[in-house]
Amino acid sequence: MKKVLLFLCLGLIVSGFAMAQVRAGGTLYVATRTVDLKSGTGWFASNRGSLNMGDQVTVIRVDGRFVEVRSVRNTSLTGWTASANLSARQVVAGTSSTATAREVALAGKGFNQEVEQSYRDQQRNLNYADVDRVEAIRVNDADLRRFLEEGRLAMGE
Repeated sequence: MKKVLLFLCLGLIVSGFAMAQVRAGGTLYVATRTVDLKSGTGWFASNRGSLNMGDQVTVIRVDGRFVEVRSVRNTSLTGWTASANLSARQVVAGTSSTATAREVALAGKGFNQEVEQSYRDQQRNLNYADVDRVEAIRVNDADLRRFLEEGRLAMGE
């Protein structure tokens, strides 16, 4: 029981530090290869421009898991992105093996190369090629919007 309470308290402290970094006027850095800045937080919000890994931004405001930011390099470029795409620590752009947004999210949940290798070692019959093929499928916004409308599904706004 003591371990659970200690873990819970530690988690609250760490999340408190993370949230303190994401506040209006604060400075953050792009933590993924590229990030699109959108006109709003909705799925189909228009794209205002893109930033690259390591680009510095200033926080304008925070709305749940989304952050409106302004590029330090190009102050006319502002927009919304998920806070998971940003880091309080300065990020240095790397080689072609730089992390994607998905990889950053998975790493935040404890999934890394060692964990993946242990899955490979334990489950030798897993077919990663099929997973890679499925992940490579891209659907444009117009087709996605039509699918959602025809299926009477929520628009992700």
